[in-house]
Amino acid sequence: MWTPTEEEKIGVVICSFRGSVAQGLSLEIGETVQILEKCEGWYRGFSTKKPTVKGIFPTNYVHLKKGIVSNSGQYETVVLLEDSIVTEVTSTLQEWAFLWKQLYVKNKVDLFYKLRHVMNELFDLRRQLLSGHLTQDQIRDVKRHITVRLDWGNEHLGLDLVPRKEFEMADAEQISVSDLYKMHLSSRHSVQQSTSQGDSMRHRHGEACRIPIPHHLFLNLKSFTYNTIGEDTDVFFSLFDMREGKQISERFMVKLNKNGGPKNPEKIDRLCALFTDLSNRDMKRDLYIVSHVIRTGRMLLNDSKKGPAHVQYRRPYGCAVLSMSDILQSISELKEEKDFVLKVYTCNNENEWCQIHENIIRKSSTKYTAPSTNYGLIISLQLLRGEMELIRRENPMIFNRGVAVTRKLGFPDVIMPGDIRNDLYLILERGDFERGGKSVQKNIEVTVYVLYADGEILKDCISLGSGEPSVSEHRSFVLYHNNSPRWGEIIKLPIPVDRFRGSHLRFEFRHCSTKDKGEKKLFGFAFTPLMREDGTTLSDESHELYVYKCDENSTFSNQALYLGLPCCKEDFNGCPNIPSSLIFQRSAKEMLWISTQLSSTKLTQNVDLLALLKWKAHPDRLMDILGRLRHVSGEEIVKFLQDILDTLFSILDDNTDKYGPLVFQSLVFIINLLRDSKYYHFRPVMDTYIQKHFAGALAYKELIHCLKWYMDRSAEVIRQDHIQEAMRALEYLFKFIVQSRILYSRATCGMEEDQFRLSIQELFQSIRFVLSLDSRSSETLIFTQAALLNSFPTIFDELLQMFTVQEVAEFVRGTLGSMPSTVHIGQSMDVVKLQSIARTVDSRLFSFPESRRILLPVVLHHIHLHLRQQKELLICSGILSSIFSIIKTSSLETSVQEEVEMMVESLLDVLLQTLLTILSKSQSQEAVRGQRCPQCTAEITGEYVSCLLSLLRQMSEIHYQHLLDNFQSKEELKEFLLKIFCVFRNLMKLSIFPRDWMVMRLLTSNIIVTTAQYLSPALHKNFTEADFDFKVWNSYFSLAVLYINQPSLQLETLTPSKRKKILDKYGDMRVMMAYELFGMWQNLGENKIHFIPGMIGPFLGVTLVPQNEVRNIMIPIFHDMMDWEQRKNGNFKQVEAELIDKLDSLVSEGKGDENYRELFSLLLLEKIEQETWRETGISFVTSVTRLMERLLDYRDCMKGDETENKKIGCTVNLLNFYKSEINKEEMYIRYIHKLCDMHLQAENYTEAAFTLLLYWELLHWEDRPLREFLHYPTQSEWQRKEGLCRKVIHYFNKGKCWEYGIPLCRELASQYEALYDYQSLSWIRKMEAAYYDNIMEQQRLEPEFFRVGFYGRKFPFFLRNKEFVCRGHDYERLEAFQQRMLGEFPQAIAMQHPNQPDETILQCDAQYLQIYAVTPISENADVLQMDRVPERIKSFYRINNVHRFRYDRPFHKGPKDRDNEFKSLWIERTTLILTRPLPGISRWFEVEKREVVEVSPLENGIYVVENKNHELRTLISQYQHKQLHGNINLLSMCLNGMIDAAVNGGIARYQEAFFDKDYITSHPEDAEKITQLKELMQEQVHILGMGLAVHEKLVHPEMRPLHKKLIDQFQMMRSSLCHGLPGLEKISPACSGASTPRGSILASHSPLSPESIKLVHRHSPLNLLGSIRHSSSSLSSHTSSETGNLVILTDGLVGETSEDMYRMQASPSSSSLSSTHSAPSQLINSAPSSARGSPSLPDKYRHNREMIMLLPPHRDRPSSAMYPAMTENGQVGAGNSQTQHLIPTNFQRALIQQVIGPCKPCSDPNLSVVEKAVPTAPSSWSLDSGTREAMPFLSAHVGSIMVPPVPPRTIPHGHFSMHFDAFHHQISDLPPALPARSLRKSPLHPIPASPTSPHSGLDGSSSTLSGSASSGVSSLSESNFGHSCEPPVHTDTMDSVPSQSWTIDEDVESPYLPVRYSISEPDVLEPMKPPPCRSHSAPSGVNPHHDPPTLPPKPYMGRGEGCIPEEEMRPRPMPRKISQPLLSCKEEQAKVAWEHGIKEE
Repeated sequence: MWTPTEEEKIGVVICSFRGSVAQGLSLEIGETVQILEKCEGWYRGFSTKKPTVKGIFPTNYVHLKKGIVSNSGQYETVVLLEDSIVTEVTSTLQEWAFLWKQLYVKNKVDLFYKLRHVMNELFDLRRQLLSGHLTQDQIRDVKRHITVRLDWGNEHLGLDLVPRKEFEMADAEQISVSDLYKMHLSSRHSVQQSTSQGDSMRHRHGEACRIPIPHHLFLNLKSFTYNTIGEDTDVFFSLFDMREGKQISERFMVKLNKNGGPKNPEKIDRLCALFTDLSNRDMKRDLYIVSHVIRTGRMLLNDSKKGPAHVQYRRPYGCAVLSMSDILQSISELKEEKDFVLKVYTCNNENEWCQIHENIIRKSSTKYTAPSTNYGLIISLQLLRGEMELIRRENPMIFNRGVAVTRKLGFPDVIMPGDIRNDLYLILERGDFERGGKSVQKNIEVTVYVLYADGEILKDCISLGSGEPSVSEHRSFVLYHNNSPRWGEIIKLPIPVDRFRGSHLRFEFRHCSTKDKGEKKLFGFAFTPLMREDGTTLSDESHELYVYKCDENSTFSNQALYLGLPCCKEDFNGCPNIPSSLIFQRSAKEMLWISTQLSSTKLTQNVDLLALLKWKAHPDRLMDILGRLRHVSGEEIVKFLQDILDTLFSILDDNTDKYGPLVFQSLVFIINLLRDSKYYHFRPVMDTYIQKHFAGALAYKELIHCLKWYMDRSAEVIRQDHIQEAMRALEYLFKFIVQSRILYSRATCGMEEDQFRLSIQELFQSIRFVLSLDSRSSETLIFTQAALLNSFPTIFDELLQMFTVQEVAEFVRGTLGSMPSTVHIGQSMDVVKLQSIARTVDSRLFSFPESRRILLPVVLHHIHLHLRQQKELLICSGILSSIFSIIKTSSLETSVQEEVEMMVESLLDVLLQTLLTILSKSQSQEAVRGQRCPQCTAEITGEYVSCLLSLLRQMSEIHYQHLLDNFQSKEELKEFLLKIFCVFRNLMKLSIFPRDWMVMRLLTSNIIVTTAQYLSPALHKNFTEADFDFKVWNSYFSLAVLYINQPSLQLETLTPSKRKKILDKYGDMRVMMAYELFGMWQNLGENKIHFIPGMIGPFLGVTLVPQNEVRNIMIPIFHDMMDWEQRKNGNFKQVEAELIDKLDSLVSEGKGDENYRELFSLLLLEKIEQETWRETGISFVTSVTRLMERLLDYRDCMKGDETENKKIGCTVNLLNFYKSEINKEEMYIRYIHKLCDMHLQAENYTEAAFTLLLYWELLHWEDRPLREFLHYPTQSEWQRKEGLCRKVIHYFNKGKCWEYGIPLCRELASQYEALYDYQSLSWIRKMEAAYYDNIMEQQRLEPEFFRVGFYGRKFPFFLRNKEFVCRGHDYERLEAFQQRMLGEFPQAIAMQHPNQPDETILQCDAQYLQIYAVTPISENADVLQMDRVPERIKSFYRINNVHRFRYDRPFHKGPKDRDNEFKSLWIERTTLILTRPLPGISRWFEVEKREVVEVSPLENGIYVVENKNHELRTLISQYQHKQLHGNINLLSMCLNGMIDAAVNGGIARYQEAFFDKDYITSHPEDAEKITQLKELMQEQVHILGMGLAVHEKLVHPEMRPLHKKLIDQFQMMRSSLCHGLPGLEKISPACSGASTPRGSILASHSPLSPESIKLVHRHSPLNLLGSIRHSSSSLSSHTSSETGNLVILTDGLVGETSEDMYRMQASPSSSSLSSTHSAPSQLINSAPSSARGSPSLPDKYRHNREMIMLLPPHRDRPSSAMYPAMTENGQVGAGNSQTQHLIPTNFQRALIQQVIGPCKPCSDPNLSVVEKAVPTAPSSWSLDSGTREAMPFLSAHVGSIMVPPVPPRTIPHGHFSMHFDAFHHQISDLPPALPARSLRKSPLHPIPASPTSPHSGLDGSSSTLSGSASSGVSSLSESNFGHSCEPPVHTDTMDSVPSQSWTIDEDVESPYLPVRYSISEPDVLEPMKPPPCRSHSAPSGVNPHHDPPTLPPKPYMGRGEGCIPEEEMRPRPMPRKISQPLLSCKEEQAKVAWEHGIKEE
C-alpha cells in the first residue's frame, strides 16, 4: 500500500540504481531525489534533475536529509535544511565535474590537476562542516577556505562570479543594487588575491586610522648537535639590530645538559619562543637572530688542572648569528615552520666576547674560529601576523607547547590598555678592577641581588631570559684573567610595583681562583637604588657605579651601613660630606658600568607628570605644571590616563575661572593624543573612564563655554592651531559635556534643563557661524572648517542621549545647510564637506525614518550641486550608495515612498546626465573630473549605474506617475525619455559589468524591462498621431532590440540548471520585451511607415534570436511593414532590399537556423494569403527563404573546418543567387571578392582571374567617379577597371592561361592607344608578346575532369542531389580525386555503379558520392583539325572553354557473336552539358543537361578509322613541313602500330563483321555507312603508303632494318585487304620491299593520333611499350605463340649521374615477335580493366585485331572503369585467355632506345582501390625482374646468355630504381585480377574507376597498356620504373614536356649528362613457369629493397664513356619541379642490337 511520506521528503542517492524493475526510476550516485510515497522498502518520487519522470527506488539506496516542504500536495517543493554554503559546495562540485573532464579532453592538463586538487580540498572541507564538531571560529575559518576555493575554481572555469556576504551567497532581493555591486567587486578582489574575503563593504569615507598589524617571530630550537663541549650549557637567543648596534628584544634562554638535550626533561620538543610585537619598521631593520652559548663547568675546557671539578664557573663558549633579511622572504610566504642551521663560532680573544656577534656579522674572521663541521644549532622559524589574541586563536598548537613569550625591550608601537608591565632591564656593561698584588689578572664573577628597603633579598626578581623561571640572584659569566671585563649581559628585573620604592641593586665582585681549592673570594661591591628621592625611577641611561672594598668577613646584614654612601658620581655630588671612617672604603680606581631601561605602565621617570599628579603639593606652580603637560611623552600620559583626567577635572572643580581654559587645553591635548595610531587602542579606556569613573557634574558648563569661545574667535585670530585642535577633539568633548550633564541632571533631578538646551543651541549657532564663513581668503580658516566638519558627525550619538531624533536632525540639517551651497569654495573643502555628509549618512541618526526625512533634502541638495558640476563624483557615488542601501533595508520593514519621491525629484535627471557624460568620456578614454582617488573610470561608471538602478528599482507605479506628471512640457518629457533610453542602450552596448557578473546583469535587465513597461504608455500617449516624434520612438525601438539581443539573456547557451534558476526567478525577459515591442509597434498606426526600412534590420536581428516565442511575436511585423509600404508605394521594394541586405550580414554573424527559415516562411505566407498582393508577397518570401538556405550553408562552411572546395562551391552558389535571382549588385560584388580571395588562397589563379573578371565586366571605360568600396579607394570607373584588368591579366599569367589574358591585353592596349599613353601601351604589348612566347615555350599540364554526384539530404543545399563536373588539379588522377572528395565528406558513402540513383537515395538522410572521370568535348574543332597548328596550342583548346563532357559505356545488344564480338558491341554515350564552361569562376560547375545516345558497332568503326586516319595524316604533315624533324620515333611507332595491327587482323575483323553478305543483307539501311567504312580503309592504306615514303626519306641508316620490316608487313596488310578493298594494288613504289619475318616492334591496333603523339611526351616509356600481360580487356587474338622482344627503358631522374644507370644490352632472340594479343587502343585509352576496372570482354573473343576499329581514340574513351567484363547478355562476366610469355629482344630494345622521346610517368586516374590489392612479386624492385620471369622461354629458344657478369653497382641514396615486370594473367572463369597501383594500401572505401579516362593508352594514367599505340606486343605490363640518374637529352624534334616529378628534391637542377644502359644477368628459372603478377609502379620515395643485380660490361665504347654524341651532351637548364625522361637510345647501340638480333635469328 503506497502512502504519502510525512518525514521522508528529500534524500541523496548513495548507490546507483538502474531502474530494472517495473516503474523503476534510474538514478545515479549523488543525485537528489524528492520522495512522494513509500511502500515496504520502496520509495516513489523523482530526481530533481528530471522532475517530470517519476518512479520507484529502494529505500536503502537513499540517504535522507531534513527539508522544508512548501505548498504540500501533488506539486509540493522541498528545500534542504542545511547550511547554504554546504548546498553551494554540492551544486558547484556537480557543475565542475563535467567541466573537469572536458579539461582533460582539451588537453589542459595543468588546470585539470589543479582543479582536482581543489575539488578534493572542497570535499574535505564540506565533510568538516557536516561533521558538526567545529567551534564557531573553526566554522568561520572553514567557510572562508571554501569560498576562496569556490571562487577560484569558478573564475578559472569561466563560470559566474558569486557575490557574497559573510561567506554566503547574497540574495539580490534583500539588498540594494549598490550593495550588490560592491559585493561583486569584493568577491572579484578576493578571487584575485586568493585571500580571505574580510568585510565585503569597503570603508568609503574618512575611515578610521589604520592600526598597524604587528609581526611575531616563532623560534623553535630543535637540537644542538655540537657535542664537543661535554658540559651543561645555557643558550640565549635575541634579536639584534646591527645598524643601531643594540639588542631590541629580551633574551630567550635554553638550559641544556652535557649531552645537548634540555636539562629539564619536561621541555623536550618544547624549546620554543615567540618574539612579539615586531612592527613594520622593525622588519625593515638590519635584524639578526643572535645566539650566545655559555657553558657551566671548568675554567678552561681542555685543562683539568684549572680549578677543581666540583667548582662550576659560567664561561663563554661560542656564538651563532642568522640574518633576518636573508630569510624573511622565504618564511613570510610559508604557513609553516622552516628549518635553519646556525654554525657556532668560538671567540679567539675573550676580551672581545661582548662583540663576537658583531664580528661574525662583519665577517672579521681573525677574531673568531669557525667550527670544524657544519653542524650546530638547528632551529625552525615561522613568521606570524596579527594581534596576539588572533595568534593564540589561530595557532593553538604553538601555545600548547609552552612557548616562551619574548617581548621587545620597550613598548611596542601599539600599547594595549590592559597591557600591564613593570620591567626594569639591567645591562651589565663592563668593570674596571685593580690587580690587587696578583701576578696575573683576576677571574672576576659578579653576583647581582635585588634587595628591599629592609635588607630582604627579593625572591625571584631576576630573569636571565624567557623560557626559564626567575631567580633570586644572578652570577655573571667569568672572563679568564681579565681585570677589565666586558660582559654585555641583559637581565630583566620584574620587580612588583609595591616593592619598587625603597629597593636597590647590589653587585658583589669575587675573584675565582683556579687553584686546588677553587675559592671565590669577595673583594668588593657596588649598589644603586631603583627610585630617586623625587619619586622618579632610575633613568634610562648608563650609570657609573662606585666600587667599595670588602672581603668575605664583611657583613651586609645592615644595608643602612652602605646605603648612606654615594653609589655614583651624581650621588656623591648630592652628599659631599660623607665621613671617611665608615666601614666600607671606596676603591678609587675601580668602577662598574651598568645601563638600565624601564618598561613600566605603573612607574614614571617624568618629573612634570609627577608634579601634575601631586599638584596640591605646589598649587602656586599649577599654571606652569599645566603648561608643561604638553611636553610629557604620550607613553607616560596613556599609562596614567585615568589619574591625569581625575586630576584635571579636580583642578577644574577647584577653580573654574582661573584654570578653566588651561584644563580645556590639556583635555584637548590628551584627546588628540588618543587619535594617534600608537595610542588608538586607549580610546576604549577613555570611554570606560567617561562612563564609569568620570565625576565632573559641573564640567559641561565650562566645556561648552570654552568651546563656544574658541569657535567665536575663529573669525578673528590669525593662528588657529589651538582652535583646530579643539575642533578635532569635538567628539570626546561632547562625550564629557553630555556625561557631565547627565550626572548633573541626576544629582539635581533635571534642573537647568532649559539653560543646557539653550547653551547647546547657541553652540550650534557658533558651529554654523564657523561653517558659513568665506574661507577662500584664509587658508587657516579652511583647516578650521575642515577639522570641524570631520569631527561633526561624531557628536550625533552623544546628542541623541539628550535630545529627540527630530531635534538632533534639525541641529544637523541647520549645520549642513549653513555650508556654502556653491561648489567654488575649493576642491579640498568640497571633499571635506562631502565626507562629512557621507559620515552623516553612515551615522545611526540617518537610520531613523523620521530623521531621514529631515536630513535627506539637504543631503540631496549638496549632491545635486556636485553632480551638476561633475565634481567629486566618487565621493558622491559613495554617499548615494549608502543612502540606497539604507532605504532598501528600511523598505523591507516600512514604507519609504516619501524618501524615494524626494530622490526621484532631486536625482533621477542629474544621475542620467552624469552617466551620459561619464560614458562618453570613458569611450574617449578621458579622465573623469573629480576623481581624486586613483580609481579607474570603469569603477565610477559601475558606481553610478548601480545607483541609477537602485533608484529605478525602488520606484513604484506611483513614483513613475508623479514623475511623468511633473514634466511641464512634452519637450521636457521627450528629453527625459531620450536620456534614459540612451543610458539603457549604453549599458547594454558597453557591457558595464563583466561577463561573469551574471547576477548583476540579470538584475539590470529586469530593472530595464520593468522601467520600459512603465514608460511605454507615456511614449504612446504623448508621441503618437499628430504629436509623433520619430527620434523618441526610434530610441525606444533601438533599446528594445538591443535588450532582446543581450548575450546574458540568451538562455540557450546556459546549462539546464542555470536556465531553470533564471526562468524561475525572472522568466524569459526577452519574451516580455518582445511583447512590449510588438504592442508599441501596433500603437504606431500610420506612423509605421517612418520605420521602413530603418527598423527592418534591427527587427530581423530580434527574430533571429533562438527563442520560438520571440520569433512568433516578431516575424509578423515584417508582413505589417510589407503591407504599409504596399499601401504607400504600391510595392515593398524597400522592405525587400533591406531584408535581404541585413539577412546576409546577420546570418554570417552566426544568427539564424533551419528552424527559423521554416518559421519565417510559414508565418509570413500564412499572413500574405489574405492580401491582394499575394503573388508578389509569396514570391518575395520564397526568395528570402531560398536565400536563407544558401546563407546558412555558406555560414556552416565558413565557420567549420571545411575544405576550400566546399567554401568555394558555397560562395559560387550564393554569388549566383545574388546575381540571377535577386539582383543585388553590391552583395554580388562583395561575394566576387570573397570568392577571389579563396581562390588565391588555394592557388587557383585561373579561377581567381575569371572571378574578378565578373566585376570587371560590370564596369565601363568611363570617367564616372566611384566611392570607396571594400579595399578600393575613391577613384574613377576607368581607373578601377584598368586596375582590375591588370590584376586579372596577372592572375591568368600565374594560372598559365595566356590565351585568356591576350584579349584583355588587347583591350587595355586599345584604351592606352586611344589616350596616347604610349608608355603603358608599350608595356602591355610587350606583355602580350611575352604571353605568345609562353604559349609556345612553356610546358602546361592537362588536367583531368571528373563527374561527381552528391546524393542525399545530408549534403549542403548547394550540393544536394546535384551532379557536377570538376576540373582536377595538376597531376591529380581519379584515385587522388576520390580520396580528396572522401576527405572533404568523411560521412559520405561511395557508390559502386554509374547508374542514376533512385528516389530512396535522393531523399535519405545520408551522403552518397558518385565519381568517375569524363572526357571533354572541345568547342574548338576547327583549331584541332588544322594540320599546321602546333600540338601545344591544340592541347589548350582541347581542354579549355569546355562545357560538354562525355563518357562511354560498351554493351552488347542482342545475341553475341562468339567468333567476332564486334558485331554486337554497342557504345552508350552520355554527354553532360554544364551551366558554364570550364575553367571558370569555380573548378566545378553543375550539370545542366544530360544527353544519352547509342552508337552502333558500324558507326563506331567508322569513327575509329576516321580518327586514326586523321592522326596519321597530321603526323605525316608535321614531318613533311619539318615541324617535327631529326627524330622520327613518333612516325616509326605510329606506322608500326597501324601496319602490324592490320596484319594481325585488326581491320580484317571489321571486314568480317560488316562486309559480310549476311550483314549487308540484314542491314540494308547501313549500306551507305559500309561504303564509307570501305572508303576510309582504302584511305588508310594510301596514308600508310605516304607515311612509309616519308619514313624512307628520314629514317636513320642504322634503322633501315626496321623500315624494311615495315615495308614487308605493309605488303602483307595490303594483300590481306585486297579482296575486300579494290585498288590497294596501286601502292606507292616507295612502299615496296622484301618480306621480312612476321614480327612487331611497338605495334598498335590503331593509327597514332596527334593526341597520342602528345601523350607520348606526357607519359612514361612504360606506357609506350604497353603491357606484357593478358587480361579480359586485352582482346588479343592469341593466334601466335611466338614471343616478341621487349625493350626496357628508364625514366630520367633530375640531378642524378650516368653512373647510376643500368645499361641495357641486347639479348639474342631466335625470332621476332608476332603481333601478340593487344587490346584496341580505344578500350585501353579509356581504361583497360586491368588498370581501371573497365568492362572487359571475355577472353574467348581472341581476335583482337577485329576489335581494334570499334572504339574511338584515346580522348573519347568509350569503355568505363565502372564496368567489369561483359557477357553475351550484357551482364558482368569473366573471360578466358591463355598465358603468353614475352621475351624482350635486342632489336626491340635498340628500337625503343631510338624511338622513345621525352615522356613523363603518370598515374592512372581511374584506378580503383581493388586494383591495389594485388601483391607485388618479391623481385618487383629488380631491374631484370621482367626478364627473369620470361627466362625459361628465352632459354629454350635462344640458348645461354652470352654476356659475362660484372660486380654489382649500388645506387646512391635518394635515387630510385623502378623496373619492368611482366604481368601474366591466368585465364579462368573469374574476372581478371587487378594489378596494384602502388605499394601502399588506400584507407578509403573502394570507388570504382571512371567509365572514361582523359588519357590514351599512352597515358601514364593507364599505366598498364594492352597493345598501346605503338606496340605489336600483346600486353606490356606497367612495370616498376628504374629511373635513370640523368635528365633526357633535348631533341630537335620535340620540346621537352614536364612530367610528374619522381625525385626527392624537386628543385634540383643539373645539366644533361650521357646515359648508359645495361641489363643485368638474369636468373634462369624453370621452363614455362607463369610469372606472378607485378605491381603497377613503385611509389616515389622508396629505395630498392635489394642491391642492384650484376651489370654486364658495355659492348663497346663510342666517343668517351657514354654513347650519346657530344652535341647532345651539352648542359641545358630545366624548368623547376619537372622530371623529364631520358632519351633512351644511342645509334651505335641500336645498330649492334639489330645486327645481333638478326644473327641469332
